[in-house]
Amino acid sequence: GGGKRGQVPSDLTPEERQELQNIRRRKQELLADIQRLKDEIAEVANEIENLGSTEERKNMQRNKHVAMGRKKFNMDPKKGIQFLMENDLLKNTCEDIAQFLYKGEGLNKTAIGDYLGERDEFNIQVLHAFVELHEFTDLNLVQALRQFLWSFRLPGEAQKIDRMMEAFAQRYCRCNNGVFQSTDTCYVLSFAIIMLNTSLHNPNVKDKPTVERFIAMNRGINDGGDLPEELLRNLYESIKNEPFKIPEDDGNDLTHTFFNPDREGWLLKLACSAGGRVKTWKRRWFILTDNCLYYFEYTTDKEPRGIIPLENLSIREVEDSKKPNCFELYIPDNKDQVIKACKTEADGRVVEGNHTVYRISAPTPEEKEEWIKCIKAAISRDPFYEMLAARKKKVSITR
Repeated sequence: GGGKRGQVPSDLTPEERQELQNIRRRKQELLADIQRLKDEIAEVANEIENLGSTEERKNMQRNKHVAMGRKKFNMDPKKGIQFLMENDLLKNTCEDIAQFLYKGEGLNKTAIGDYLGERDEFNIQVLHAFVELHEFTDLNLVQALRQFLWSFRLPGEAQKIDRMMEAFAQRYCRCNNGVFQSTDTCYVLSFAIIMLNTSLHNPNVKDKPTVERFIAMNRGINDGGDLPEELLRNLYESIKNEPFKIPEDDGNDLTHTFFNPDREGWLLKLACSAGGRVKTWKRRWFILTDNCLYYFEYTTDKEPRGIIPLENLSIREVEDSKKPNCFELYIPDNKDQVIKACKTEADGRVVEGNHTVYRISAPTPEEKEEWIKCIKAAISRDPFYEMLAARKKKVSITR
């Protein structure tokens, strides 16, 4: 009395029939549990894979923000530091900022010098933390100065130079206890060496000082006493044989800063200000790189006239009665919100933009399509936070 598969055989007792049905039911429940477990494993594996790719994208985003922060620093050091702190790429401590300046990757040496020379209390603390990162132990004064003056460019302002050289003298004396009677001696002699470097190696200076004159100039500077003549001779010979290397100002070089952009070319720009005030169309050289649109008045300019970070913006095609091939950058779902951007005024000041929309006209329909495609690809949102928000929403629903 077999019966068909899935049917209860007819020759079983009622108890056997009940037992068989129980076994089949448990089997179905077990299969359902196995399927649920498989689904959960697949979901977890998928989340782990997504998390890995999200971390990758997060790192890429971080690197782009660091590059953007460096460029902002080279144009306006305080705004660059502020940007890096706002994006959690720098801590708001003088030690962390000093470390960033000391490494100096992609930073303009003049901008570093300007920032370190500022008279703000915080900048002075950064300067001292920056000087502490230099190791001058067992170096003579010329060797220490070579190292120090290579890490930035001395600003032109006398007060800034004074603060920086004072910090240098203090650090040198701490590293080389007993070489000089006081930090004042080290400070004065450091300036004498810098002046000697100019006198010996500037072609405009015809009357080159001798070693005897250098020794005579520095008599009595060691708290009223004289420094050892051999020390002064060695310092003189070191400068005579090899002038100080002055760091090149390549941080603001357009080809260096905007190397290998996503797209570049001439476009017309119309900025609509908050409150609806419209300005005139202006022809600008646009460069798209690092999730930012930079625009310049001329291709030879070292600094952009404006920067439009593309984070959380949208782009759309628009019709304009005055210009063909137009598109707009705007903030979605918030027409009155000002786009986060900055521009350089005629007097060199960097100010926040106040535009709710940027309307741009391309020379041809093909170029318009290409710009829209490239800008869309460059518009960035942080996927990590989107994923986190989705997960929190899912958890709150299932509870």
